Amino acid sequence: MTRLSVNINKIATLRNSRGGNNPDVLHVTRDCESFGADGITVHPRPDERHIRRNDVIKIRSLIHVEFNVEGNPTNEFMNLVKIVRPEQVTMVPDAHDQITSNAGWDTKEHFNFLSERVDSLHASGIRSSIFVGTDLEMIEYAAKTGTDRVELYTEPYASAFAKNPDEAVAPFVEAAQLARKLGVAVNAGHDLNLDNLRFFHEHIPWLKEVSIGHALICDALYLGLEETIRRYKACLN
Repeated sequence: MTRLSVNINKIATLRNSRGGNNPDVLHVTRDCESFGADGITVHPRPDERHIRRNDVIKIRSLIHVEFNVEGNPTNEFMNLVKIVRPEQVTMVPDAHDQITSNAGWDTKEHFNFLSERVDSLHASGIRSSIFVGTDLEMIEYAAKTGTDRVELYTEPYASAFAKNPDEAVAPFVEAAQLARKLGVAVNAGHDLNLDNLRFFHEHIPWLKEVSIGHALICDALYLGLEETIRRYKACLN
């Protein structure tokens, strides 16, 4: 089964835009779980413009589904995840002021750094995942770090999907096949939505998890959160 992890960053962005606690991030998190989400994803950034450090700590004790914390594995980030101990940490090469993730790691250039971070996460009992593109050499070096999983950066797929779905998905299938051959499990995320998710999953049915936030929250404005989660999960079954 491919798990749906709901990224709740956008809920925190809305809350922070007016101050106060509306919408209540913790309440929405509980609702996502009760509506069928298999996991919750957060991506705290140093400026706390959406998810805050305190949110991450509170969510850990609140949910019973899998918790995935994404971010650039700086010393500050690593200290946080070692306190929280989520089931999974996804390492993403974001600059501190980046609006959203827009590339995977150069795992060859950053091999020593990523290997050390993977070892550190494993020592704390946390599953590791490295955010990567479809370059096969990057997949190979990710595997050499000892990481448990890679998360494929799917924005290029989403952008090309409408024009030619088969061409759009082909490099992702090749990358996912290589990862599986090397003993690394595969996640995926970024710009997956109700239009392109089913096709992606049909071509890579061994995906362990998809992490979806922006599109899912946008759909929930029209469909409601419960129905939206139901539809996304239907794309994975």
